[in-house]
Amino acid sequence: MAQATFATHEVLNQSPPFEEVDLFAMDRPLSDAVAANGGAAAGKELSEFGQHWGSAAMAARGRIANENTPKLRTFDSRGNRRDEVEFHPAYHELMARSAHAGIHNSTWTAQGNPAGGAAEVVRAAKFYMAAQVETGHLCPITMTRASVAALAVSPDLLAKVMPVISTRAYDPTFAPWWSKRGMTLGMGMTEKQGGTDVRSNMTRAVRDGEGYRITGHKWFMSAPMCDAFLVLAQADEGLSCFFMPRFRPDGSVNSIYFQRLKDKLGNRSNASSEVEFVDAYGVLVGDEGKGIRTIIQMVQLTRQDCAIASAGLMRSGLAHALHHTRFRSVFQKHLADQPLMQAVLSDMALHVEASIAVVMRLCRSFDQAPGSQGEAAYMRLLTPAIKYWVCKSAPGFLYEAMECLGGNGYVEEGILARHYRESPVNAIWEGSGNVMCLDVLRALSRELDAATAVLQDLAKQSAGLPGTADAVSFIGNAFGRPDSERVARLAVEKLALLAAAAALNAVSPHHAELFARTRLALNHGSMYGAVDLAPVDIRGLLERALP
Repeated sequence: MAQATFATHEVLNQSPPFEEVDLFAMDRPLSDAVAANGGAAAGKELSEFGQHWGSAAMAARGRIANENTPKLRTFDSRGNRRDEVEFHPAYHELMARSAHAGIHNSTWTAQGNPAGGAAEVVRAAKFYMAAQVETGHLCPITMTRASVAALAVSPDLLAKVMPVISTRAYDPTFAPWWSKRGMTLGMGMTEKQGGTDVRSNMTRAVRDGEGYRITGHKWFMSAPMCDAFLVLAQADEGLSCFFMPRFRPDGSVNSIYFQRLKDKLGNRSNASSEVEFVDAYGVLVGDEGKGIRTIIQMVQLTRQDCAIASAGLMRSGLAHALHHTRFRSVFQKHLADQPLMQAVLSDMALHVEASIAVVMRLCRSFDQAPGSQGEAAYMRLLTPAIKYWVCKSAPGFLYEAMECLGGNGYVEEGILARHYRESPVNAIWEGSGNVMCLDVLRALSRELDAATAVLQDLAKQSAGLPGTADAVSFIGNAFGRPDSERVARLAVEKLALLAAAAALNAVSPHHAELFARTRLALNHGSMYGAVDLAPVDIRGLLERALP
């Protein structure tokens, strides 16, 4: 490509765009983690996905979808209430590509299982790559996939909607779900007065024939153009879960009134709304009074996706930082060849290695949980712990990646500023950090024997790695204390680090040793690069991260 020439200077010493790449083939930690967790047979499919999502066209769509944010159209030109949200075509293209790849339904469909029981691992690899390009549109994708777990308690209802959910078509038309080629689902849980405390919800549901009339509000309801939502409301028997479609059975628009769209820090391509229901039509999902038990099946899956997305954001930050520093020269030397920069980048690469290893190990537990009590216990105990560590580490990591690009990383023309603004949301949504810690404590109190067995397995899988024996002892003692809640954050972080070391040990034992030595045996510095790695290890980590 010819260099641009201005009247006063030529454009030199800038890195070329990081695009037209295979996001799977160039990411050895990802491909190794997929293979280690049963997904090796899907390599060709994942490489094709990686080539498409690594294209310049997809990068442009991600940028444009965030620059042209959704708009709420409350009324039509004649004054009729419509409550439609208008998106840029780039957003619809992203949605269509994710749906075509089955990211929204491959958990439940046979065609999404090409690797002999590793459907979740293969899907997670796609989700991880898509998140590197544009994360906002993945909100309705993940909610659609997760909603099936909640709908399973109402087999008749699931049998009606599943044929539409299970297609790999994306249909953005505003029409009744039963008339469409494909559908998406969202959820509405939190209200102004309660937030995380959904038991304080005041929205009411009154039985009306075979359905219910629901009146109240939701303070956060993401992806308002979904075709239906799972919402919580108080019925006669207590807090209950309801399927609320955008259209009533007679084809009229349901009484779902959007008040405004949230003006968010990030996640700007995705619409999040405040909404009121005025005698809105809904169908009971599960039993009255069992709403939390019903919808928590959905939340478990969305938390998994939060961790996958955050790991993907960090991977993208690392890749862009490495790419830039290999082209950028400072003091007659490429940045990537400067010892201090190498220390920073290799330490970041080690963090990503462990993050993708433990995320893929978690996804394997989702694959195997139906037939294994041990894997089911791993899933229940470690989903909140892994979400806690991976999601909360992403903002600081992406700040460091931005700094590697200097001023170029801080401007909105580049992707890292968007990634940085995007990164806090996964730690906040689907349960904040404290909620994750409380959920780990809850899992321990309800299934102590199973949780103890998981900890023992982690000890075996990480045996011999620096600091792991002390970590196991600390975790056991901390969770056994009468004031365990007070030290829960420290214990949960140690648990996630131990799980990451064990998962990485199955992928790359040498890098597991480096990770355990720098994170468990020693107190890792508050900044990336504040570690002492051998030159050969630095070179190895950087070559694996981006050949």
